[in-house]
Amino acid sequence: MLFDLDLIKSVYEKMPDRVSKARKNVGKALTLSEKILYSHLSIEEKGTTFQRGADYVNFAPDRVAMQDATAQMALLQFMNAGKSKVAVPSTVHCDHLIQAFAGADKDLEDAKLQNNEVYNFLQTVSNKYGIGFWKPGAGIIHQVVLENYAFPGGMMIGTDSHTVNAGGLGMVAIGVGGADAVDVMAGMPWELKMPKLIGVKLTGKLSGWVSPKDIILKVAGILTVKGGTGAIVEYFGEGADALSCTGKGTICNMGAEIGATTSIFAYDQNMSNYLRHTGREQVADLADVVIADLRSDNEVYQNPEAYYDQLIEINLSELKPYINGPFTPDLAHEIGDFAKAVKENNYPQTLEVGLIGSCTNSSYEDLSRAASLAKQAKEKNLKVKAEFVVTPGSELVRYTTERDGILKEFEDIGGVIMANACGPCIGQWKRHTDDPDRKNSIITSFNRNFAKRNDGNPNTHGFVASPELVTAMAIAGDMCFNPMTDTLVNEDGVEVRLEEPSGLEFPPNGFDMKDSGYISPNSDDQKVVVEVKNDSERLQLLYPFKEWDGQDFKNLNLLIKAKGKCTTDHISMAGPWLRYRGHLDNISNNMLIGAVNFFNEETNSIFNPIADNYSEVPATARALKAEGIGTLVVGDENYGEGSSREHAAMEPRHLGVQVVIVRSFARIHETNLKKQGVLALTFSDKGDYEKIQEKDKIDVIGLTDFAPEKPLKLRIHHEDGTSDEILANHTYNQAQIEWFKAGSALNLIRKQNN
Repeated sequence: MLFDLDLIKSVYEKMPDRVSKARKNVGKALTLSEKILYSHLSIEEKGTTFQRGADYVNFAPDRVAMQDATAQMALLQFMNAGKSKVAVPSTVHCDHLIQAFAGADKDLEDAKLQNNEVYNFLQTVSNKYGIGFWKPGAGIIHQVVLENYAFPGGMMIGTDSHTVNAGGLGMVAIGVGGADAVDVMAGMPWELKMPKLIGVKLTGKLSGWVSPKDIILKVAGILTVKGGTGAIVEYFGEGADALSCTGKGTICNMGAEIGATTSIFAYDQNMSNYLRHTGREQVADLADVVIADLRSDNEVYQNPEAYYDQLIEINLSELKPYINGPFTPDLAHEIGDFAKAVKENNYPQTLEVGLIGSCTNSSYEDLSRAASLAKQAKEKNLKVKAEFVVTPGSELVRYTTERDGILKEFEDIGGVIMANACGPCIGQWKRHTDDPDRKNSIITSFNRNFAKRNDGNPNTHGFVASPELVTAMAIAGDMCFNPMTDTLVNEDGVEVRLEEPSGLEFPPNGFDMKDSGYISPNSDDQKVVVEVKNDSERLQLLYPFKEWDGQDFKNLNLLIKAKGKCTTDHISMAGPWLRYRGHLDNISNNMLIGAVNFFNEETNSIFNPIADNYSEVPATARALKAEGIGTLVVGDENYGEGSSREHAAMEPRHLGVQVVIVRSFARIHETNLKKQGVLALTFSDKGDYEKIQEKDKIDVIGLTDFAPEKPLKLRIHHEDGTSDEILANHTYNQAQIEWFKAGSALNLIRKQNN
């Protein structure tokens, strides 16, 4: 099925004129990112040129994509927006709620039984409001989007941080919170600070054991988990054009791990080939006509230093395979140095599980290259030493790889094929283990490896590598194994070496499948009734948050001062909590339970002034809220990095948190807090973080004159009677201040629609 052809035609018809006008207004040549951004300005946007990293801009995205975990809350909010149908093409993808355990068929059957209420809700709401629905088992949202919806030069937002995957097909695709999705689905302009631009020039060509995954693993090591914050990373050069479209998608996918707004590649022959192989020949034909506008201007390529805020150059001919981790995706190790790192840091050397697939690396090319190693292991009489798990990204890829014998190669060496879903990548993994708390090592081709991310065990050392390298390591069962130099002893006692992996970009007999899993919405939406049971533990209708009372905040209690890394996984864990994504009160029982309390260095243990003892974070917040006492959360650097889950903002709001002040924010989380009416602040002097004491009461002064670029003051009252006064910065513009005053962005939308 070909989707959105009329929309794509419209974008391409308007693009040349819009790009030309933007080039004239800016007064110089344009990068690809600028061409797409300027050609997607909202009609309500008054500006013509914008300063990167400074100006907030209103955009009009072409479409919205939602995964089932975040779609629940997004659609519950949309139901309160006063609209009868979505204003732009939108889809829901059921990929997050399927737990990996026994294998694809059994796990999918169990998921349908366990999540029947949620799936019915999502399908019914989608039907009523004109949203495309992809059933459980159809595939992971980002792979399905790449195969069906992504198009060069388009702009999309999605309620998942790895929406950026679509940059592999030349699209500005950005992960957002559900409230942002509600804005766009309601026909409102979508606001974003004009991103800075980081250029990555790729020269040379990949070979041997090196894969596209190694490019982003190296970039993550260079930029770190926050180095891309507020920026679009744009890849270009001969090396970029030589990469497969799905390889480009892998790189863009993990751009979320460096904090980038998104990542993107220019339209080229490999993208055209991918469109044609996935049944979108007409889109490729249209893109070919406007190819000049789907690539940066020649002047940019000739003199990139003059057009990017930062420039990185990587020679792919010199690139080595990488293994990143543990506990953070930016701890980069070249394969030749990794064994030393394992021994020096006392990482568990025995590899227990190798996992490949996910939204990051589950293309036909990925799986065929990994399967070439599995085939070698069988032929060389090697016994696989680690457990081996394979997660296809979509039914299109799964069906085709099964037909072509690729999945059988994995099964022949003991691999277990899981459902086309996120599974272990997001903690939906019922792991086979004799001790769920034991120190151990796993290696994946996924994107994230924070503590507890995959299996809930803080002692699991998660490492990230390419599917080929993961497969080789699983065969060896040894974290110190280097397949480029080391040999293995087979069942006959003979030393053998794994040869370089090989694979195919596209299936020789084309892609195929029996059932895509797509359900189109009913044209007669008036007959569709959406029901949510009052006693449901999974779903709960939403009620508006209270408006600001017009006064400064006084005597807020410190709820928690989080120490060090505090991701959205720490603020609102996934795993078993995914079942409550549609029930705000129930899921709020996981609020900040993973954050480390600065004062006792424990998790989920903070001072409760009501009970005068230490208790769990959600229980303390509920006790303070019941007494009418507002609270404040303090965080460290890059607070809220990770998945774009708005629950990490809605839960604090629901449980009475009025302010979050940190040393620095991750972009999506800061916006999510603003959308939900939580005051998001940063320390003007980062050293002031140290001034916050455990039993402080805090006033926020200056809200009655709240204005853009005007700092607020915090007066901190300590238990010993002393006090401190500090400055707090914010990034609110006037529109966002109106969200705060209304109590939330949704409150404001509803007012405007009534």
